Amino acid sequence: MPSKIEISHKTIIFTVIFLLTLWFLLQLKEIIFLIFISFILMAAFKPLADYSDTIHVPRILSIILIYILIIAFLFFAGSSILPVLAAQSIHLAEKMPEYLNSVIPFVKIDSSVISQQLTPIGQNLLNVTIGIFANIVTLFTIVVISFYLLLERKHLDKQLAVFMGVEGAKKVVKIIIRIEERLGAWVRGQLLLGVTIGLATFVGISILGLPYALALAIFAGILEIVPIIGPIISAIPAVLIALTTSPLLALLTVAVYFIIQQLEAQLIVPVVMEKAVGIPPLVTIIALMMGAKLDGIAGALLAVPTFVTVETIISEYLKLRETH
Repeated sequence: MPSKIEISHKTIIFTVIFLLTLWFLLQLKEIIFLIFISFILMAAFKPLADYSDTIHVPRILSIILIYILIIAFLFFAGSSILPVLAAQSIHLAEKMPEYLNSVIPFVKIDSSVISQQLTPIGQNLLNVTIGIFANIVTLFTIVVISFYLLLERKHLDKQLAVFMGVEGAKKVVKIIIRIEERLGAWVRGQLLLGVTIGLATFVGISILGLPYALALAIFAGILEIVPIIGPIISAIPAVLIALTTSPLLALLTVAVYFIIQQLEAQLIVPVVMEKAVGIPPLVTIIALMMGAKLDGIAGALLAVPTFVTVETIISEYLKLRETH
């Protein structure tokens, strides 16, 4: 006789609650994204705010100063760097078919197809940037939430204790602290790595006299987030451009990128990422691919921080269970 499968009412209730919770979270996806981005900013700047407490500078004053510097940098970038970057990116995308035909003339390349694929890159970069700055409400929301997270962070223990008791609050705070440490260190490290590699690349290829130095340098800085493969991909356009001038210039370009990557591996990464917990390169690549597939550029940007957060929650929870 076939066995009878019984499902308890508790299982049914749990399943319904779980599905309703999942549906509810999906409806609030945009709000959750904003809160998570604000939390990332808080984790990145928290050490600066905490340091102000040790030197007896009012916390609110130090936080306001941090945001003034950030806003000043964004306005400087928006008014001076981004227009040049967009122009160089669009022009480089348009010229890339010619560079490819010059380097590999024996291979038939449909210039119109390549132009259709590459030209939108620079335009999309400009459109995304304009969209970000145009959406003042979203930016203001992120700034306000992260500001209050930084301001009220030191009171988190007491606030959680009201809802879950002192012992429960201690456990949750321990997990949150670990997330802040890993996430903050990773974000600060990646930003500093990207800026350092971008500046080094800009100086190197400018000395060689390659065109589109700003676009190529920022391309290298952005791809620094992709381990192993990113630096190789970022060097390809520069080498192709150099090859159209001379093989010697191409060799010098390869040498510049090689030296920069060796300095990164031997000097910059150990110093910058000293306190950051490493993420396996394969995991990073898979997370970026999944994030891009799920939600485009925003998904790719938040993929690794999301992985860091989830992995930390799980590992710290298992540690807490082992100690009790």
